[in-house]
Amino acid sequence: MINKVYPSPQAALDGLIRDGITLMVGGFGLCGIPEKLILALRDSGAKNLTAISNNAGVDDWGLGLLLQTRQIRKMVSTYVGENDEFARQFLSGELEIEFVPQGTFAERIRAGGAGIPAFFTRTAVGTPLAEGKEHHDFEGHTYVMERWLKADVSLVKAWKADTVGNLVYRKTARNFNPMMAMAGRVTVAEVEEIVPAGYIDPDSVHTPGIFVDRIVRTVSVKRIEQRTTTPRA
Repeated sequence: MINKVYPSPQAALDGLIRDGITLMVGGFGLCGIPEKLILALRDSGAKNLTAISNNAGVDDWGLGLLLQTRQIRKMVSTYVGENDEFARQFLSGELEIEFVPQGTFAERIRAGGAGIPAFFTRTAVGTPLAEGKEHHDFEGHTYVMERWLKADVSLVKAWKADTVGNLVYRKTARNFNPMMAMAGRVTVAEVEEIVPAGYIDPDSVHTPGIFVDRIVRTVSVKRIEQRTTTPRA
């Protein structure tokens, strides 16, 4: 049986990262991001990367760290979000960005994992996002063609894995991780707990191990992106 468990994030990325590759990175804001794999990616020094991710974290955490070091050439994202450096590089023309409506973003990734090269959607028809794309009419409505998204390497975050790579996510930290795990040529999963094969109920598996190539256990920081509190009376 192939050993999928690696001792560190750096070891889990060894031999996979090089200049110019395309990466998918799971997470929404700071929720469900493979934070230690992102740090290892930063430390690899790889440049001219294309990152497919919902957003870029914040200035000093998540993919925001790779924007600081100018390692990302292009982002495929749904919004700029809470990252001032992301916005600054976009507005100054330093960073190439492909904005994608969030539902279309999710479906393009799912299509990549399912082997579907393109699909049609009404979302973005009549807007600049649809310019230059193929259009067709179906049942009296105009649809725009969107192509799949795939990656050389997918970096995902899960709550639990077994030693053969079956993954379980926790609540909203699941977000884009399962579909990205399917759409990467190689998928590396950062997890909080690793159990022996057979310990996870098959009905509880969110990502089957066939889609996961490497696993690394880390201790999460779990930063809060937007802390909201109620004043004491």
